[in-house]
Amino acid sequence: MGGLYLLDYGAGNVRSLANALNRLGYDFKWVKKPEDILEADKLIFPGVGAFGSATELLTSKNYAEPLKQYIKSGKPYMGICVGLQALFHGSEENPNVPGLCIIPGTVKLFNKTDKAVPHMGWNEVFCVRRINEVNEDYLQDNHHGIKQGTVYYFVHSYAVPFTDELKEWTLATTQYGKEIFISVIQKDNILCTQFHPEKSGYAGLKVLRSFLQGEGIVSNTSRQLIIKNPEILPQDRFTKRIIACLDVRTNDQGDLVVTKGDQYDVRECNDGSGVSGQVRNLGKPVDLARRYFEEGADEITFLNITSFRNCPLTDLPMLEILKRTSETVFVPLTIGGGIRDVIDPDGKLHSALDVAGEYFRSGADKVSIGSDAVYAVEKYLANDKKLSGDTAIETIACAYGSQAVVISVDPRRVYVDSPANAMGHHVIPTSYPGPKGETLCWYQCTVKGGREGRDIDVHQLVTACEAMGAGEILLNCMDKDGTNSGYDLELIQDVKKAVNIPVIASSGAGREEHFEKVFVETNVEAALAAGIFHRREVPIQSVKNYLKERDILVRDIVSTL
Repeated sequence: MGGLYLLDYGAGNVRSLANALNRLGYDFKWVKKPEDILEADKLIFPGVGAFGSATELLTSKNYAEPLKQYIKSGKPYMGICVGLQALFHGSEENPNVPGLCIIPGTVKLFNKTDKAVPHMGWNEVFCVRRINEVNEDYLQDNHHGIKQGTVYYFVHSYAVPFTDELKEWTLATTQYGKEIFISVIQKDNILCTQFHPEKSGYAGLKVLRSFLQGEGIVSNTSRQLIIKNPEILPQDRFTKRIIACLDVRTNDQGDLVVTKGDQYDVRECNDGSGVSGQVRNLGKPVDLARRYFEEGADEITFLNITSFRNCPLTDLPMLEILKRTSETVFVPLTIGGGIRDVIDPDGKLHSALDVAGEYFRSGADKVSIGSDAVYAVEKYLANDKKLSGDTAIETIACAYGSQAVVISVDPRRVYVDSPANAMGHHVIPTSYPGPKGETLCWYQCTVKGGREGRDIDVHQLVTACEAMGAGEILLNCMDKDGTNSGYDLELIQDVKKAVNIPVIASSGAGREEHFEKVFVETNVEAALAAGIFHRREVPIQSVKNYLKERDILVRDIVSTL
């Protein structure tokens, strides 16, 4: 038996790690029973989801004790994200659920006062082990594949703070806001990363390859080492994300294509006869996604706008697109469309959690919830802001972690001449007067792809969704969609002030300077664009070069293994 094993305990996207191993040319087996763990020569624990769910599943499947035995045997172990956290005594995420108790300490929630939580995006590692003060870092010298100053993809709300007691375990740290946490653990046969190497592009694949080529126990005392304590920098090295969005729908011939709307209309302009033209076809989804990965996109979002007249679980072409994309694209993938409770043609009920699970197993890292989030918030507000526990947002966040849930907001401006005429909705001043000279507006949330307005404003929606467990806001704007006139900065600024979770700016990008303005004026974590990337009007690398020239941190592209 023996060989490389992956520990799949049933939570989150492990397909991406499997694809990364295949890309590196390694065969592996899945752990299917407790005995498989002890049979392994190398073991990877690809932790995805919440600490409590992960550790309870380990216990329920009788994996916990064999896993402890395996680690004590000295054979190579790699833990990723929750696979790192599970080695500790416990976590504030689930205080009553014990960890594996291999490393002393508790996983802590990030302080939310100075930054968005979850910590979601690309951040830099600082190598604390050195041969001496001037020599290259110990990490690179010992072939762990991690290079000082490289950024990797993180997605978590909880982390292990760096302390003197954990120095012997710490290989690298990362700063987020004013907090420093352990991002790489290494001692003897154990190598763990808080970041996701399988989602960190080619830089992350190098880390995986280094572990797979290693021999097992690595001595931490073979040379005279210096532990260089990390210093809190005036500003962390957390980068701004550039996200490529692919609106996917069925064209008139029944094929799934990437399209792009002008204020949500995806058909070509008619010739004046009043008849709409064909659905805009801007390319094949898998090919475009691969192109964006190679061009430096930090994430890729698929929004399936076909509407799923039937059950999304039977939408085999979209699931196949996810599966094929994750084979060659090693950055995070988000999928939106149909994340709700549905009844299939045979009358069987599938919960939103089931639908999300199928997407995760097909290669998605996050799911984007649109119309169903609006309906859930209406219910939440009608129930005096009491959580029901049964919404798509709550159930998916509970099972997979808040970082897996993105809320896609489709608002439109409603101008008013005074707050009294806003029907109690959250009103903001605007520098862009309405048709009658109004200098106030509120943003009405819509459903069904913008076709139907609801009596709920964006401020109500985003604050409620955060309370329900969502981890990120994808903030569109119907008035800006397809205009290439820049993002709606007033809307974005207002939402950023309202929530403590990351916000993605969307709708309106047409030039490089639009990205600079949205990052500088709103401090948003990410900016998304579609048409200008599809048509190569503004290449992704041009955006990044423009931002770097203006001292805005972005990820450099590592183009090869």
